[in-house]
Amino acid sequence: MKYFFSIIILSVALFACGTKDKEAKEATINKQDYQQQKESLLSKEKKAPKEFLSIDGKDHRNILGQTVYKGVIHNSATVCSYKKVRVKLLYFKSDGTLVTNHEEEFDETVKPGNDIEFKAKYRTPRGTDSVKASIMSAVAE
Repeated sequence: MKYFFSIIILSVALFACGTKDKEAKEATINKQDYQQQKESLLSKEKKAPKEFLSIDGKDHRNILGQTVYKGVIHNSATVCSYKKVRVKLLYFKSDGTLVTNHEEEFDETVKPGNDIEFKAKYRTPRGTDSVKASIMSAVAE
């Protein structure tokens, strides 16, 4: 009977040690897997900043006759930050013809999941009705 209890206690102790080693190995593998996925995601986000940056805004004419565009640039990337974001603003007449265009570059860094706000003022020809903004390029940090 003494041997029976000794064997049970010994086998429980060995099983417990084996489980801890297995859990430790799995945790190490999960960390490595996570790091590889993070690096892969970072390289994808660095290669295609325009896929992760979006822009939205509104325009109006001020008292001085300038067309004012207030916009927000959003970074939907999960790992990568972007700086030197270049924005193209296209100004249209009410019939849809392009009147003029301007480019802006913002040095402010857009961190993952964050936004930056901006304002652009330009004197545009009479009849300018709307503004369309788009992201041209950005530099990954």
